Amino acid sequence: MLYAILSLSLLGVALGLILGVAARSFRVEASGIEAELEAMMPGTNCGQCGYPGCAGAAAALAKGEAGATCCPPGGKALAEALAARLGLSLDAAAVADELPVVAGVREDICIGCTKCFKACPTDAVIGAVKQIHAVIREACTGCAKCEHICPTGAITLTPVPVTLQTWVWPKPALEAAPAAPAAPALASANA
Repeated sequence: MLYAILSLSLLGVALGLILGVAARSFRVEASGIEAELEAMMPGTNCGQCGYPGCAGAAAALAKGEAGATCCPPGGKALAEALAARLGLSLDAAAVADELPVVAGVREDICIGCTKCFKACPTDAVIGAVKQIHAVIREACTGCAKCEHICPTGAITLTPVPVTLQTWVWPKPALEAAPAAPAAPALASANA
């Protein structure tokens, strides 16, 4: 018994050392701009941009293959920040700030075809073949991939209900600054 434990421990240490050396020698350095752009992204890895996660979108942005408006969950604020960082011009009117949405399943028309949970990038849709599906609200990113693939229209996107956990302070509306009052004319005391 002691030999088995000793041999497995030595094997574990040896393989750990080999993996550590391989990780250092075969490491792929990401460019600084890609890491910076990825840090700016929301990090949901939802795939709404068409790239495999936020790292793929950051790489495409760094190469110039994607526009600053490629991340729908980031909204207008992220698009403006990416355009400023990359030195791109941005048509801010083309970017709409959308409210966060979450998918929901209408149980009365769900047929259990399993197409929705195969399309979900975050595994938020659960269910089995010929069984009613459900959505884990905390895992849903609102990417709408399941909504478009559902053959019966059982999946709908609804705005996230406002609760203490999801409420955010609304952004102030930009208004024109009020004109400064004119300085009163000083009357000459000598007159």
